[in-house]
Amino acid sequence: MPRHCGRDARATSNGPPLALTSGVTWLASSCILSLMKEVAELLNAMRAAGVISEYALFGAIAQMRYTEPVATLDADVLVAMPSSEGLDVLRPIYEFCAHRGYRPEGEAVRVGAWPVQFIPAFSPLTQEALEQAATADFEGVSLRVVGADYLAVIALSVGRAKDQARILGLLESASVGREQVARLAARHGLTEAWRRFESRFLND
Repeated sequence: MPRHCGRDARATSNGPPLALTSGVTWLASSCILSLMKEVAELLNAMRAAGVISEYALFGAIAQMRYTEPVATLDADVLVAMPSSEGLDVLRPIYEFCAHRGYRPEGEAVRVGAWPVQFIPAFSPLTQEALEQAATADFEGVSLRVVGADYLAVIALSVGRAKDQARILGLLESASVGREQVARLAARHGLTEAWRRFESRFLND
């Protein structure tokens, strides 16, 4: 059943960091920790029930694994579905969540204070990111998170101002190097986009 934190918990807190057993650092607000664990339990239950084949956090919430905490209003989850047939591919997810007391909110499902949006892998890049995601141990609950290199290149492929800021944050935290990003970008036809990014933001 859903656990609830105050709605203000959707933004970051000034609490001390928490080191997970995976060696990564997340923001240690007690409410954020409770929400993250609740999301992880829901995703793992969904996978165990065969509703989804696989999942991985990505976007701003995944970035918190690698950089300083960022303000975010929601959680984005890449998913692989057992079947892509039909017009309403995500319907089994919504039905599973509703059965457990999590109700739709627009295109998302509210889990505590967070709207959680489920996004089917939509390109070879996101499919690979999903397959290569790392598994962290979150207070005894496993949680799959897209790697820093894939987060950077997915952001590069989208190209909004906040995506450019995400790439810079990942590079500045040394979570990923320029050569790693360049190699992955090249594999997915994004060499020119990376060169433009380097020219604008990284080259003196």
